[in-house]
Amino acid sequence: MQSYLQIKNLQLFRQRQLLLSLNEQVNGGQILTIMGPSGSGKSSLLNWLTGTLASSFRANGEVWLNGSNISDLPTHLRHIGVLYQDALLFSHLTVGGNIAFAMPNGNKKQRLEKIDHALEQVGLTGMATRHPDSLSGGQQARVALLRMLLSKPKAILLDEPFSKLDTQLRLETRQLVFDQIQHYKLPAIMVTHDHSDAEATNGKIITLTPQGH
Repeated sequence: MQSYLQIKNLQLFRQRQLLLSLNEQVNGGQILTIMGPSGSGKSSLLNWLTGTLASSFRANGEVWLNGSNISDLPTHLRHIGVLYQDALLFSHLTVGGNIAFAMPNGNKKQRLEKIDHALEQVGLTGMATRHPDSLSGGQQARVALLRMLLSKPKAILLDEPFSKLDTQLRLETRQLVFDQIQHYKLPAIMVTHDHSDAEATNGKIITLTPQGH
């Protein structure tokens, strides 16, 4: 079955002010990019999609994922993975522990094998027992990516995920993330200020304008 994430008739308000209106469908393997200045509603859109919209905002509309309306589901049942600009790794867990944290329960040995294999795929062979603080920024970004992918999300949100990396690392990490989105055929929505990130998706770009200007 073709996977897709659909935003149906969304109207997002801050108090009574309409911030944005969206009607979009993103198919598996595609990335929809949302750009716009601060205050145009980009982060609020991601919060709405994950079910964490602050009470100062109000939204009409529905989120559909692979044919199911998930608008009223709690966050942890939506199966939407998020990659932030910070890796947000748990410092009390090893690299392997961080990745395992979000994985579905199962046979422990198989889970460890899966983690080792995943680390190998992103050039972090044998690092499962390392402490996250001993990794470089780029390595932490890859661990965060694996943690999200191995939680088996059905869609992915990217919240300025490459903004803290230097240029070369940014290109490599971005390519890795985009390749994984295509490999797993996941629909993705990316919020970014960076035009090169947007263009690299080869997908649709929506630029929000602050309302009332």
